[in-house]
Amino acid sequence: MDFRDTPEEVTFRQEVRAVIEREAPKLEAGADFAGDYIEQFAVSQQWFKKLGELRWIAPAWPKEYGGAGMTVMQQFIFNEEMALARAPRPLHLIIGVGMAGPTLIVHGTEEQKKYYLPRILSGADIWCQGYSEPEAGSDLASLRTRAVEDGDDYIMNGQKIWTSIAHLAKWMICLARTDPDAPKHKGITYFIVDMKSPGIETRPLVNMVGGHEFNEVFFDNVRVPKANIIGEENRGWYAAVTTLDFERSAIGSAVGQRQAVEDLTRYAKEHNEDGTSTLALNPMLRYELADRLVEAEVGRMLSYRVVSLQHKGLIPNYEASVVKLYNMELNQRIARTGMNILGAYGQLDRGSKWAPLRGRIKYAYLRSVGSTIEGGTSEIQRNIIASRGLGLPRGD
Repeated sequence: MDFRDTPEEVTFRQEVRAVIEREAPKLEAGADFAGDYIEQFAVSQQWFKKLGELRWIAPAWPKEYGGAGMTVMQQFIFNEEMALARAPRPLHLIIGVGMAGPTLIVHGTEEQKKYYLPRILSGADIWCQGYSEPEAGSDLASLRTRAVEDGDDYIMNGQKIWTSIAHLAKWMICLARTDPDAPKHKGITYFIVDMKSPGIETRPLVNMVGGHEFNEVFFDNVRVPKANIIGEENRGWYAAVTTLDFERSAIGSAVGQRQAVEDLTRYAKEHNEDGTSTLALNPMLRYELADRLVEAEVGRMLSYRVVSLQHKGLIPNYEASVVKLYNMELNQRIARTGMNILGAYGQLDRGSKWAPLRGRIKYAYLRSVGSTIEGGTSEIQRNIIASRGLGLPRGD
């Protein structure tokens, strides 16, 4: 990869930096938009409005659907500069913008595009994803939620689990089995489900941090109009794996990891003598911080590798799994290093005036447990890397 920007990319990077500097909310001392998003959401509304005016809410979408029609490299530069500036991103739109919208652009009807896409970009509707089930997580094609045709509707029964922000969502992109006799990757249909429909029950799943982002969702004779099918009946599996290529480099995660290590290093230096850092008691932590910084730089290079493939018109496959696996396990190592440095002070919760770094390290330590499970477990990623990347045979 050529690390140098072209003249056009230099100009675009400067434009993004200028807009962020001029328009983005400024961080309070010790704050972090990635970790304190909910608390900072209220002060970010004007910023999100500005992103919308620039068509930067979904910058990779085609212009006719409200995006900016960015190239792969422009999208990468935009994501990198946003991460470097720690500028807030509209995370409440992540499933709508990152998953539902792209799928509709490729597989949706014109009526679906005209109705749903503008509402996604405006933030009027929040979306959730109904994929995983209690017996169908890593092996998603084994899902059991059923949808039976009944006139102009389908009647849906079943259960989804680990459904992020389902309690806030207006719509769900949902996979259900419509032909139980077909092979498991066939006979699945992709639906848009109105979360306010009679027969839907949402129950919270509270994580170790005390956060309520995950949910169980139960369907009891829920009617879903045929007009809400995305793509073709019984071919939903192929629509469900559709993604747009622009968001797969994970440069935001790589930049955020380096910033987390830098924050810990700065804190350790500033509090070496006051008892709130264990660095004075354990000088070996210097080496641990150095390891984390090197690892964060490796993560950035892996992200650059993915975007270089995209820039050449290639589709990252096992390379994306490498990035996912590496970044999620690195999240856990950085959090452990943070707890080692903070010692007993690392146990203080957010909101405590005594909590170093506003309690972000304890939050990261507990929350990162799920990093290697969500979005495809580390075991699944290793299988993909082994079979598609290294050409190893599948085990029995």
